Amino acid sequence: MRPFKIGSFEISPEHKPFIIAEMSGNHNQSLERALEIVDAAADAGAHCIKLQTYRADTITFNSSSAEFTINDDKSIWKGQNLYKLYEQAYTPWEWHQPIFEHAKRRGILAFSSPFDVTAVDFLETLDVPAYKVASFENTDHILLKKVAKTGKPVIMSTGVASVADIEESVRVLRDAGCEQLVLLKCTSTYPASPENTNILTIPHMAQLFNVQVGLSDHTMGIGASVAAVAMGARVIEKHFTLRRADGGVDSTFSLEPEEMKALVIESERAFLAMGKVNYTLSDKEKNSLQFKRSLFVVKDLKEGEEFSEENVKSIRPANGLHTRYYEQVLGKRAKTAIIAGTPLAWDLINL
Repeated sequence: MRPFKIGSFEISPEHKPFIIAEMSGNHNQSLERALEIVDAAADAGAHCIKLQTYRADTITFNSSSAEFTINDDKSIWKGQNLYKLYEQAYTPWEWHQPIFEHAKRRGILAFSSPFDVTAVDFLETLDVPAYKVASFENTDHILLKKVAKTGKPVIMSTGVASVADIEESVRVLRDAGCEQLVLLKCTSTYPASPENTNILTIPHMAQLFNVQVGLSDHTMGIGASVAAVAMGARVIEKHFTLRRADGGVDSTFSLEPEEMKALVIESERAFLAMGKVNYTLSDKEKNSLQFKRSLFVVKDLKEGEEFSEENVKSIRPANGLHTRYYEQVLGKRAKTAIIAGTPLAWDLINL
């Protein structure tokens, strides 16, 4: 499987998950708030802050016709005009540099999802360490070729794409020079439900395309992301905001700082807990062997008295005979007088 490195982080099965905090439009058109989101992501332990780079004019057409109105009854943006929605959600391009510089000061990476070739040209002037291809752009071959030709690592979400679409897009990226690629399992509904997240796809995707894999998670909470780590995900992307109550285009399905911190902690715990196939006791477990059960005499016995269910019990600790000998011991006689509470041993039994 091909290696993947972004900044000082290596993404592989041997490394802990790389956590991306997606700002999207949750800055609510305030640069001050955007910088606060960077601070909150860094404080929560996220490894990266990610932006989206587009203008309304570069992503859609300014028209009030039904063609450009969201009519999905299940969408949180139902009834909104696409152009106006993107005007509200976009991150002003002049904000990128101060946001990236602030992220650097806070010790986390920053990069973006470009939505057209002009965005790539702009991001190249900022020397971004990688590119993210969003789900709705993952079949835009014009954009894919442009991104690949930069030679930068690429992370691509696979939402609303068939396996044939993904195969074609991976080939386009590789043919155009992309040598480092991560694919993210993604369900492009906002929010997504656990039932349609299908994280069992993650190991299959890794094997099918011979790439490192992850999850772009639009579910509520962190459960799906933590479970995905156990399925092999080594990149987790979650939308991030200061407080959902503040509103914003993506706030409904975004994590708050305390939740992001929990994601960082619990995803790493899941990674560490996977370990390897192992049935050998650790040194700490060996110290707990004493708490297993064994055979003890639980009533005073006279010499020659018979061992029975009433005077021999399986109890803790493990200082007596193993319980496998219980039936063998019953009916035998005591070689000497035995005080209750004595661990049973062969030298106490007339064989």
